[in-house]
Amino acid sequence: MTKEEIINPANLVYKKPTLMNDKPMHYCPGCSHGVVHKLVAEVIEEMGLEDKAVGISPVGCAVFIYNYIDIDWQEAAHGRAPALASAIKRLWPDRLVFTYQGDGDLACIGTAETIHALNRGENITIIFINNAIYGMTGGQMAPTTLLGMKTATSPYGRDVKLHGYPLKITEIAATLEGTAYVTRQSVETTAAIRKTKKAIRKAFENSMNEKGSNLVEIVSTCSSGWKMTPEAANKWMEENMFPYYPLGDLKDK
Repeated sequence: MTKEEIINPANLVYKKPTLMNDKPMHYCPGCSHGVVHKLVAEVIEEMGLEDKAVGISPVGCAVFIYNYIDIDWQEAAHGRAPALASAIKRLWPDRLVFTYQGDGDLACIGTAETIHALNRGENITIIFINNAIYGMTGGQMAPTTLLGMKTATSPYGRDVKLHGYPLKITEIAATLEGTAYVTRQSVETTAAIRKTKKAIRKAFENSMNEKGSNLVEIVSTCSSGWKMTPEAANKWMEENMFPYYPLGDLKDK
């Protein structure tokens, strides 16, 4: 019997999207980026937008996302992805335009670009990976780092008097007139992955139907930055990240 005859399609859990390039991932074991990459590729493929999708690559761990998903990409300066996405969508309004950004890129150096693009109601989607730390550059404190959380630049834990409070950028986005869909999801379980895929699909559909700007935050792990095993990182995220960054839709206009 062939492999195809042995496998029951009804039991098939994983299928590689044709848009995913066959290249080794550079991410650390347990990193959430690879899962989200697959979901983005699946949604684009299922929507039949392979030739109309334009992604904006960030600065940070996901800078090489263009190596993995076979669509058109543009590289943005640190934090400026929403501004570049706005320009591309205005020039080519029939394209699916989205950014893919981490918390340092989006919520720190890119705060202004993020807020103003969302508030203008640009017909783009911003995919926001929140792992509460600067992963690529050595594990420094990020705007989203939790209170008491230890990082390379807050070795005794984040202190309100020194560092202020963690920034809930998604809650801010939900208050803006220009946003159509704002949600916070995760990818640590099969059920969570399915919810996140639906959220990405809804955001992309809104973008194509000119309903306004969309923000999909995905609470994620950083095993290397947190100095934990992938299993321990998932548990820590559930126990510490989810209470401060609760999952679910914040706005659906």
